[in-house]
Amino acid sequence: MAAMIVDEPMATAEATAAATAAAPTVPGVRNFRDAGGTGALPRGVLYRSGALDRLTPDGARTLRGLGVRTVLDLRSAPEVADRPDALGGSGIRYLHVPVFAERRWPAEQAELYPLMGELAGRPVTAAVRQLLLPEHRAVLVHCASGKDRTGVVVALLQSLLGAPEAEVTADFLRSNTALGLTGADRAAAGAAAPGHAGLPVSAVHLRRALLSVRSHHGTLDGHLLAHGARAAELAALRGAFPPRSGAAAHG
Repeated sequence: MAAMIVDEPMATAEATAAATAAAPTVPGVRNFRDAGGTGALPRGVLYRSGALDRLTPDGARTLRGLGVRTVLDLRSAPEVADRPDALGGSGIRYLHVPVFAERRWPAEQAELYPLMGELAGRPVTAAVRQLLLPEHRAVLVHCASGKDRTGVVVALLQSLLGAPEAEVTADFLRSNTALGLTGADRAAAGAAAPGHAGLPVSAVHLRRALLSVRSHHGTLDGHLLAHGARAAELAALRGAFPPRSGAAAHG
């Protein structure tokens, strides 16, 4: 498996702020950013965000302009029914591949994240298959806030393509700034979004999710094979996105 996440990212606060500031703005969408530029994953191929239920026509045009052709919605069936993505008429393909089928999950993050790591296998496999279809690139992965379920799925995809642990962690933690879950903004954000939506993400919890994957399946490839991926698909993905010059490959 790729290098595992450590408790503290090595990226500087300045680098994280610069990356967050450089993220494209999509009208009506929170926490949107390019998940590429890590490991062998290039920019402009995989994006991540919160829900698209308030996506505006200008936002849809922005997504199309960025190359987004497929949206992978990780939310539960009740969430989708309550707040469907506003993709009508955009020409963007919609796939619903939930992490949790129903709106029931552990209240404690320490319990939630290992479970999400296990249940993320099917959505990650679906994303791999879309990334192997050039006509469907780029892919946008989202949940409700784009931080927990999306964070784990994207971390697994980045790790699959050899992203170093510091880069995976830094990208994961950018959701805190994007959603106002740091410093003085945290109390207001938490009050406006009770439950997990108002909690900041933590490197420790992501580490637990990825350690759980490794402890149950030995490797990330083993995890995905157990959730329906084929070895030929994983090899094809790595062939489509070979390591960048000077970047280390991870298995």
